[in-house]
Amino acid sequence: MAWLSIHAPRGATPTATSKCLCGWDRSAVGHRKVLALIDHHTAHRDHCPLRTTQEGRNAA
Repeated sequence: MAWLSIHAPRGATPTATSKCLCGWDRSAVGHRKVLALIDHHTAHRDHCPLRTTQEGRNAA
């Protein structure tokens, strides 16, 4: 459901894109921002509404 694409050609600035079927769509340019996007992509996988189930949750 979620995809992370990283492009880091030799001698060029790295870029990354993180997309998910839920509508999550982020991109980053530069080493530090790409590393941060990797962390955000990983965190999104834990909180994505398409991956979390309603079982075990209390009704509001």
